[in-house]
Amino acid sequence: MAHTFLLQSGKWLLEGTWLELKQQPIAVKGKTMINWSKDDWFDMATKLVFPGSDREGITLIYRGRMGTDDRRFSFVLEHSEVKRVEGEGWIGQSTIVQRFWALNDKQMRTGFETLYQKDQNTYFLSHSLVSGSCLVSNLEAVLTRTD
Repeated sequence: MAHTFLLQSGKWLLEGTWLELKQQPIAVKGKTMINWSKDDWFDMATKLVFPGSDREGITLIYRGRMGTDDRRFSFVLEHSEVKRVEGEGWIGQSTIVQRFWALNDKQMRTGFETLYQKDQNTYFLSHSLVSGSCLVSNLEAVLTRTD
């Protein structure tokens, strides 16, 4: 089954749970939009909200490009909390994995994300953020294609 998330332009809804260090899990919802340009660059924008919580939303704006082997990609990201981020990813048979690191960050934040494809319109997401050597947040969610 060919991947549809990231590798094709599209709109996705996200619904899941957010967990932070020393906090109770909270519901998270979001939207992701992916666009590909004619010169093989992708743009991806994600907005996360936390209904029923006083936690502020998170905005992520990516710009990336696939490698020459169509299995690896690199990206830059503007993260509303972490600020400037760089990362890389791999396209597997049933997963898309990526790791990222904050630039010029005194907290030494890094992260890792796995998207597991259930079917053409559904992915399971696990996303973690690390500061130094401590896990500080985790997102587990389902992404559903809407277009």
